[in-house]
Amino acid sequence: MGFIDKLKKGNTSSGVAALGNIFLAGIKGVAASLSGNGTMFASAMHSLADSINQGFVYFGSVLAEFPASKRFPTGFGRVINIFCMIAVLVVTIMAYETIKEGWHLFQHPEQTSGFTLNIIILVAAFLVDGFILFKAMKEIAHETGGGDGGIFSTAFKNVGKASPATRLVFYEDLVATSGAVLAIIGIVLAQTFGILQADGIVSIIIGLLMLFVAFRVGYDNMVGLIGVAAPKDVEDKITSLLLADEAVVDIYRIRIIQEGRLFHVEGTVELKKGLTLADADDIKFRLKDMLLRQSEVADALIGIIEDDDKLSWKP
Repeated sequence: MGFIDKLKKGNTSSGVAALGNIFLAGIKGVAASLSGNGTMFASAMHSLADSINQGFVYFGSVLAEFPASKRFPTGFGRVINIFCMIAVLVVTIMAYETIKEGWHLFQHPEQTSGFTLNIIILVAAFLVDGFILFKAMKEIAHETGGGDGGIFSTAFKNVGKASPATRLVFYEDLVATSGAVLAIIGIVLAQTFGILQADGIVSIIIGLLMLFVAFRVGYDNMVGLIGVAAPKDVEDKITSLLLADEAVVDIYRIRIIQEGRLFHVEGTVELKKGLTLADADDIKFRLKDMLLRQSEVADALIGIIEDDDKLSWKP
């Protein structure tokens, strides 16, 4: 597989978000330097943090798609969690700087200029971040197979089941879109109504929202690095597929671990009595192949034993 083909397998949402936020950070930074507006500075810092993070995450998602090797037999699924943790550190640092600048502006409010320029740039930021957020929502629906309802309800309901990269983009751009609205409110209050402290207050709020993203994404990826059990609906789907086979009587034990956006299945099933060793062996391979045909399953290790006349698995 060529380098370009590998890049195409990366997380689309994070790649688009990285490019979009580089552009936004640039124009916001210019506007902040011309106007001296603290709210615009906070918004520029947020976009810069987002662009760095999502660039990291995109390349992490490319590496996570590399196939398993002899040295790394379980694949590279958790690489994306490491890159997301780096992104969390960047967001935390940027959030601290934003809150510190906001507190300074709250204590020492200053009159700023460039009202029209700031508003135009923030409206553009809202539209760009809104587009990226919508794309992340579509990605969530695609990854989780939950596209039956509306795109918004599906995204909020299934975000926990999406890949780490898509979750990061969703949370960051949810805050970015909200931050653009808050920044517009702060600039209007400060420059139209003369409430200069609004500049600092909005900057602090945006910084706190960034901290929320850092905590939420950090927690999710810490759990992912440790190794977390599959969600209940994934477990139900896999066990139902196994039990649907006419030769399977019961599931003796099963463990399904999530790694990145994929799952590793390890279990033992009970087969009906009276089967020959050759038939039982064929059934084992049949079950394994059936699981591997599921898009969310990375690998499957299935053991077989004869029915022990005890019900071990309760759906």
